[in-house]
Amino acid sequence: MSRSIALRDVSKRYGRGSLAVERVSLTVEPGEFLVLLGPSGCGKSTVLRMIAGLEEITEGALYLDGEYANHVPPSERDIAMVFQSFALYPNMTGRANIGFPLKLRDPRGDHEPQVEATARMLGIEDLLDRFPGQLSGGERQRVAMGRAISRQPSVFLMDEPLSSLDSKLRTHLRAEIARLTAELGVTTVYVTHDQSEAMSLGHRVAVMRGGVLQQVSSPRDTYALPANVFVAAFIGTPRISLLQAVVHAPLGAGMWIDLGRHRLALPQPLSPDHQLLRIQQGRPVIVGLRSEAVRIAPPSQARPGEVAMTGIVEHVEYQGHEALVHVDTGSRPAVVADLESARQPAARPGRSLRRQQSGLGRLKARAVERLSGSVAVLDAPPESPQGPDAGVASERLGAVRSDLVVRTGPHVRVRVGAQIPLLVDLAQLYVFDHAGQRVSPAGDGLAPLER
Repeated sequence: MSRSIALRDVSKRYGRGSLAVERVSLTVEPGEFLVLLGPSGCGKSTVLRMIAGLEEITEGALYLDGEYANHVPPSERDIAMVFQSFALYPNMTGRANIGFPLKLRDPRGDHEPQVEATARMLGIEDLLDRFPGQLSGGERQRVAMGRAISRQPSVFLMDEPLSSLDSKLRTHLRAEIARLTAELGVTTVYVTHDQSEAMSLGHRVAVMRGGVLQQVSSPRDTYALPANVFVAAFIGTPRISLLQAVVHAPLGAGMWIDLGRHRLALPQPLSPDHQLLRIQQGRPVIVGLRSEAVRIAPPSQARPGEVAMTGIVEHVEYQGHEALVHVDTGSRPAVVADLESARQPAARPGRSLRRQQSGLGRLKARAVERLSGSVAVLDAPPESPQGPDAGVASERLGAVRSDLVVRTGPHVRVRVGAQIPLLVDLAQLYVFDHAGQRVSPAGDGLAPLER
């Protein structure tokens, strides 16, 4: 039997520190597979642990099947968890690990048939008499999942169960998890920082940032209709190109978006989505272009709704089935603050400060700076860095010059340093306001795909 989960303005504070989770409201329907997605330190695992009862809720309320459950002990919530670390008992065989929750519930019962049935479901019958130390990582994770399944819980909570496995095994087990949860029909909340897992597994995806829920929607809507610039940048591979721009919409004339070196003239008559941009007249905005929205072709091959640009090839990533061309169009990148790095607690004096000032600390800081990369705050563009960090900033700006990524077929041949013609499909243009909220496209959601 599945059950519903509802969080109402739930917050979590540790001691006197800042909120780890802030006013999260979320409903998971019976049998639904919901994915909590976000960068490390965004609070997604804390939300999971509050549902399980492993963390106390500071503010707000948790409801299980409509009943207030803040103070219900974890053992009475009928919830099974699967952890990243497997959490198997090393002195027990696979059979004993899978049957352990059943033995706790009924010490004198015969649980062998249920253990065998669970093993058949997971295809691990030949692993039942081995100890965890004799199993590979993927085998141990299957045994851990078997232990959770054998209990026949009403809710599965999975905390990054595949993150410690290699890429090929992750893909295989991801398909197994999708099959098992659909077959069992159990309400599942799955935590991950891997967008591929989120998009392929979830009925809905809940994106978090800094302890705050950003968007809850289907995987298709999360990709195609991101609520804000953070969701747009976090979802999608390669990452969406974000450029600083200004909207110009003079009365009695056409409308265009000024990127600095290039202008994107919007086709007449304006589409309903482009009409929404009139209120941004003269204001700085952020333009988002995914790699599939731009193609390498001369202006003579432009289709209706496409406008021409040019750029210099900075780098080419050959992926086998495709190539990603990094281009410098002369536009100014826009930046999403703290996109890659976790929210850090306040630095403590003494050893922590000395560690930050050490060579290793400086290297880590520079690595984070490179990862969080191309997004500069619109109010303070890094045109001429000053002060002790000027060298680092200049090095970063000099090292990363491309502002646009174009997806092409593997047959396309371009030379690094060459200037190439580009065509931008304005129907796939995203525009976010100065605060980072999506202005265009408006979108009322997309028709769901058959699952």
